[in-house]
Amino acid sequence: PRVLNVNVGVLGHIDSGKTALARALSTTGSTAAFDRAPQSRARGITLDLGFSCLRTALPPQMGPGPGELQFTLVDCPGHASLIRTIIGGAQIIDLMMLVIDVTKGMQTQSAECLVIGQIACQKMVVVLNKIDLLPEGKRQSAIEKMTKKMQKTLENTKFCGCPVVAVAAKPGGPEAPESENPLGISELIEVLKSQAYLPSRDPSGNFLMAVDHCFSIKGQGTVMTGTILSGSVSLGDNVEIPALKVTKKVKSMQMFHTPVTYAMQGDRVGICVTQFDPKLLERGLICTPESLHTIHAAIISLKKIQYFRGALQTKAKFHITLGHETVMGRVMFFSPAPADFNEEIKEDVFDFEKDYLYQEEYLSKDSNSSEENKENDQAGEVQLPRQQWALLEFEKPVTCPKLCLVIGSKLDTDIHANTCRLAFHGVLLQGMEDKNYSETFLPKLKVYKLKHKEGQVERVMDDYSVIGRSLFKKETNIQIFVGLKVKLSTGEDGVIDGGFGQSGKFKIRIPDGLKPDTKMLLTVASKKKSKAGKGDTTKEDESSKNDSVQPVTISLLFKRYVFDMQKKMIQS
Repeated sequence: PRVLNVNVGVLGHIDSGKTALARALSTTGSTAAFDRAPQSRARGITLDLGFSCLRTALPPQMGPGPGELQFTLVDCPGHASLIRTIIGGAQIIDLMMLVIDVTKGMQTQSAECLVIGQIACQKMVVVLNKIDLLPEGKRQSAIEKMTKKMQKTLENTKFCGCPVVAVAAKPGGPEAPESENPLGISELIEVLKSQAYLPSRDPSGNFLMAVDHCFSIKGQGTVMTGTILSGSVSLGDNVEIPALKVTKKVKSMQMFHTPVTYAMQGDRVGICVTQFDPKLLERGLICTPESLHTIHAAIISLKKIQYFRGALQTKAKFHITLGHETVMGRVMFFSPAPADFNEEIKEDVFDFEKDYLYQEEYLSKDSNSSEENKENDQAGEVQLPRQQWALLEFEKPVTCPKLCLVIGSKLDTDIHANTCRLAFHGVLLQGMEDKNYSETFLPKLKVYKLKHKEGQVERVMDDYSVIGRSLFKKETNIQIFVGLKVKLSTGEDGVIDGGFGQSGKFKIRIPDGLKPDTKMLLTVASKKKSKAGKGDTTKEDESSKNDSVQPVTISLLFKRYVFDMQKKMIQS
């Protein structure tokens, strides 16, 4: 009979009782199960993704029987420093159980788990654990109250309306005798069965497996157990361990103690290879040879996580999790050019032909609108682009699949601070494998900044030219600005003609000539100036009139591409 496997992530705040719940549910332990790390047993805390499983009859929605439904319980660590591990496991979770201590309700990490769930998973069941701690008389009403509260919390998430089940996985706590029967577990199994669905599995594409345990068996070889994230694997295939640049042949395979010849995406499998020291790979990735790339930087499309407090700033550093690694990286945000803010979203490709606008921060409802975006504001509404991107530059190279989930977080935030430390999530669109990517690759990325300089007209030379000042510093080489268009505040268009004298002044040609009004304005202004300059004691009313003459300003607008080595100035 066939066995269908569904991966259930067991997530929750530290000490909410996840491991006890997994133990109460499961019947067959897998090798990585139940806290095998000694420091973890001592603290009673899960340190790694533990796996165990539970088998039950196939429910009707999963197709015609006979057959079994196997839930692989992925017990994800709850305390914050281990969020990296959770993100690692998130890609293979079909259904999530969020475990809540009924006496405490939502806690910081419960919220973070919820965020990860929304990014990585389609369905969720909330489990209110430790109901044995509630006094029997008030138990039912306390459970109902917490159930309502949880449903309210989930209202604006994709898990709105998900089932909430109350249990006591280990009545009496860890010290209680094993004879104490758990409460509510069979009801929970029924709910899990009702929520189970045939995950869409795809055997095509490159084989990629997350190994969570590696050990040797005498006379057999080394067994790597884990979950297949993508593709499939058959007996006799070559697989690469990219971190070690080693390729090995698959000698035998097992799924839950049964030999198999083939396994595909979503399956839990043990793969046996020969002549490989298990100490070299406790956990990590194995894959189709050459299918992963090692990158120094990447372009991703991204979204901010709504619970993250504070702005996402360009040049800031984040912990970036992609594939199975977490590294520090610096970000630079950019958006479409303002005219393209409403363009259709392109899912998995990045268009190098287009121009993009540099942003000091990720644009969101609460971000301070930058000058460039203000220009297309009608009613002071910040216009938000439908899609935004970031350039990530890693502190050390990362090995990951070509298209993968990326999560940015601030893991150095105080663990006990009640804030969500996950900042953004996105998809890797383009990795840069060349170490010298800033010379070989970045110039192809057309991200520009809009520059706006302002100066003033010093005096008129003749009907077709004026002298300007304060647009450039004294030491600027004005030659590179020659030929750029400027606009006077009185409406005339001009062209920078060259420097004038040594102090940063310059000459502007006005091809269509100065308007008579402008000429008058400038002549009056410079007369006043020269008069005042001669030290004539002018009458009071004259000097107050002098202040009211508005100087004529010159504005120069151009764009400059951030990665253009020549720093060319471009005007439309």
